[in-house]
Amino acid sequence: MARQESNNNSIFSQGPDHPIIRVALYARVSTLNNQDPEMQLAELREYAGRRGWHIVEEFTDQGVSGCRESRPALNRLMSDACRRKFDAILVWKIDRFGRSLKHLVNALAELAALGVAFISLRDNLDLSTPSGRLMFQIIGAMAEFERALIQERVRAGLRNARAKGRRLGRPRVIVDASRIASLRAQGRSWSEISTELRIGKGTAQRALVGLPKIVGAGS
Repeated sequence: MARQESNNNSIFSQGPDHPIIRVALYARVSTLNNQDPEMQLAELREYAGRRGWHIVEEFTDQGVSGCRESRPALNRLMSDACRRKFDAILVWKIDRFGRSLKHLVNALAELAALGVAFISLRDNLDLSTPSGRLMFQIIGAMAEFERALIQERVRAGLRNARAKGRRLGRPRVIVDASRIASLRAQGRSWSEISTELRIGKGTAQRALVGLPKIVGAGS
């Protein structure tokens, strides 16, 4: 674990190995409002122009909630980042990019490993600078703290359930072995039996273990 943390820290302590020339813009508006992504893109274009950066492509997810596991434009953006089609990704705000703290940390770590800088305009976060990388280490620590809190809440819930005598896991299935044996004697298949009794075929087969073998039953 210590070695892994050391490796992660080394990723974010490294500076860019080349100047930023080509940038990709990413904007997103959710289904919860009627915003126009052009507002975000206009500010991003202006900022890129002031820095003398060439905009390779603009990626826009419109009408897509930030909680969605898959966003078409964001997926294409990350795919192009893997191909090093640009030197940096420029977004309006962090919450336009990351769907969760965990996703944000993982995505930014992937970009850092690829040598692609990440810049959030309104958050004043630039991972190509030492101060930006320091800020991201803080974000990463917050994500780790959040995961630890979730794990502790789960463990506390399990301990509480056990203390109250609750059975954990899936409920036990009550199987009538004699009924299964009778159906098999009638030549019913395992599929038919499992459908009729609403149990899995494996459960039905295990229920007959130790009973006399039925001759002539269908498979």
